[in-house]
Amino acid sequence: MSRLSDRTRHARSLLRSVEIRSLVSLALIIAAVWAFAELADEVIEGTTRNLDRDLLLMLRTAGDLSDPIGPPILEEIGRDLTALGGVIVLTLATLFAGGFFLMRGQYGSMVYLWTTVGGGILISGIAKEFFSRPRPDLVPHGSIVHTASFPSGHSMMAAVAYLTLGVLIARVLEKRYLKVYVMAIAILVTVLVGVSRVYLGVHWPTDVLAGWLVGLGWAMVCVMGARALSRRGHVEPEADEEAPAQDAR
Repeated sequence: MSRLSDRTRHARSLLRSVEIRSLVSLALIIAAVWAFAELADEVIEGTTRNLDRDLLLMLRTAGDLSDPIGPPILEEIGRDLTALGGVIVLTLATLFAGGFFLMRGQYGSMVYLWTTVGGGILISGIAKEFFSRPRPDLVPHGSIVHTASFPSGHSMMAAVAYLTLGVLIARVLEKRYLKVYVMAIAILVTVLVGVSRVYLGVHWPTDVLAGWLVGLGWAMVCVMGARALSRRGHVEPEADEEAPAQDAR
């Protein structure tokens, strides 16, 4: 009877935890969508033009707009970091992460990962075509670009891919500090990719912010989707959710 009572309390505690996390995810989605809508409206009206210009010029050497601030090695680092948000790198990272789930026998997580990242790429392309904002023309570009500027595809896809990867990998880790470590790395890489786009002069700061907002919103949608599919048995449950079943055996 005591063991049954303990399991009941554990189940109730777990349910409350899942509900709280779902509410937090929903709040983040709503906040990201609202903030993006407000930002897009300001960009369309042109009210962010001066702020974009000032922030972009802050990263250039006074008297020589072709030279980003800092030593030459910093520009090379910027190009290396920006590559982490490129389609090829993100595709490889997603495929390799899918292989991680495949080797663990977690086929649902593998398919879900590939589907969500692919959906994020599609959303990014549609958003760029819809807004068609020109690239910055104040400074020379430190990286080759071909598409529209708003929102930043690199920033958005970095948020979509790395945050989604981080969440799905954290789900299968039992130790809390490992979950925190994985998510911290995902957030750090996302931020660095976005900053590098402004540093190289290929995006306005508001492009990057918009990319982060859309990427965050999509990643949170993916998180809620994974939880919903997990409860239906289509995606593997979180590691700590498996503990009661193991104890019962």
